Amino acid sequence: MLPKSPSRLPAVTDHFEPPAADPELPTECDVLVVGGGINGAGIARDLAGRGVRVVLCEQDDLASHTSSASTKLIHGGLRYLEHGEFALVRKALAERERLLRSAPHILWPLRFVMPHDPASGAARPAWLIRVGLFLYDHLARREWLAASSGIDLRQHPAGAPLKPVFRQGFEYADGWADDARLVVLVAMDAAERGATVLTRWRCVDAQRGADRWQVRLQSAAGRAHHLSARALVNATGPWAAQFLGEHAHAPKVRALRRVKGSHIVVPMLFDHDCAYLLQMPDKRVVFAIPYERDFTLIGTTEVEHQGALGALHIEADEIAYLCEQVSRYFQKPVVPADVVWSYAGVRPLLDDGSGDAASVTRDYALELDVAGAPVLSVWGGKLTTFRKLAEEAADRLAAPLHIERGAWTAHAVLPGGDFSDFIDAPVQPDADFARFAAELARRHPEWPATLVQRWARAYGSRAERVLGADGLGAEVAPGLFEAELRYLHRCEWARSADDVLWRRSKLGLHFTPTERSVVARWCDAQWGAVDVFEAAPGSA
Repeated sequence: MLPKSPSRLPAVTDHFEPPAADPELPTECDVLVVGGGINGAGIARDLAGRGVRVVLCEQDDLASHTSSASTKLIHGGLRYLEHGEFALVRKALAERERLLRSAPHILWPLRFVMPHDPASGAARPAWLIRVGLFLYDHLARREWLAASSGIDLRQHPAGAPLKPVFRQGFEYADGWADDARLVVLVAMDAAERGATVLTRWRCVDAQRGADRWQVRLQSAAGRAHHLSARALVNATGPWAAQFLGEHAHAPKVRALRRVKGSHIVVPMLFDHDCAYLLQMPDKRVVFAIPYERDFTLIGTTEVEHQGALGALHIEADEIAYLCEQVSRYFQKPVVPADVVWSYAGVRPLLDDGSGDAASVTRDYALELDVAGAPVLSVWGGKLTTFRKLAEEAADRLAAPLHIERGAWTAHAVLPGGDFSDFIDAPVQPDADFARFAAELARRHPEWPATLVQRWARAYGSRAERVLGADGLGAEVAPGLFEAELRYLHRCEWARSADDVLWRRSKLGLHFTPTERSVVARWCDAQWGAVDVFEAAPGSA
């Protein structure tokens, strides 16, 4: 039997020690979580906080697939309302509020503008939009995000870059998320609460016994390790059915629809802080979002995916589609030559029988099989609801594993999200972050201003920990110092330049090819070349 809940669980993760960069491999655990995306990391975190001995294995880097290929929003899903998914939207809206409080350095409020032209065949009628926004405002408690409203685009700053035909519109609030860093911070919290996190380790085979799984792990370098686990969690995302059949030798009980979503990044289309939700003639929506100061993020496509699940790339017709749709709204056309970066990922959606990929539910299902040692499989899900999914997964495992500690994550902060050592009397997360960033700059006048802002956003109240004993060290590339690279390797499982430039940060978007090559050479020289697997089950 696992220990009962203590009278007071740790509430502030900043008081924990950082995880070991290369942890000692355990030979047994209570739960092995396979998949280092947002759901796998969330489940590992929740279980570790309940006193469960957890190992998480991910065959690539954390958030190296679906979880870093989102539209980067913490939102209820306004468009899900017209599909009748009121319960999902209510749940997601409640989670939006919790998440925005838990990590205000990487999650923050964002206002969305929906231009409306009644003469356009793309637009829903104004009355329907008003009803939808009313429900969106009231389905769940909204503590500090502003309510929706109608706006005059001829007077609103968001109207300036739009074509003159768009005179009226609507405005509402949701949240922005640095999706890859969210996964890393959740994994850090799991590790600091006792979980062992293994990146670039694959679950090759899992043999089921009456009360234990005998598991064979293999590193990308070819090292083998055997592990005994009381329960197995299949959080492999798009690989879930394949992993169950080929590696866990268990029957699949759900069907997934793999839907590929692609995004493009172009030079900044507008200079205000609002994002756009744009209605298309096919009744889909496309977002245009301020991104990394100098850019605009545009997405997403929704295409049924039947191919391999390795490295995915946007197709030319997807680029053309996104450019064409955005150009319907903005005065300045967007053309494929404008694209400076793109990414694609496959969403593992529950197959609910919907004919159109855009109509498939974004909700999740958890399936617990106890015909022998337990295996819990995660089907579907979205970034916003990961915490609730993880809580429900831990609750489902409580009976077979005799876990006596209860849910704890609803009010917990993520690493870097507690600003109490920098500011007094928290008011609301976005205002608190601004005060924190100003105090960090005051304490460190020797740091470049751009570095203070980036570190405040990336590391929050842990920014000072990034500094090494020898200070910043050499500047490897503009604004990227040796101290930060060593911190990311030591505390955040960074093992390659891509881990640093595209997941722990988006510096790769700002660097030239030559500068990216310099970072890659530094990482290879300091950390060694990284071994990688060929595409196979075990990632998310």
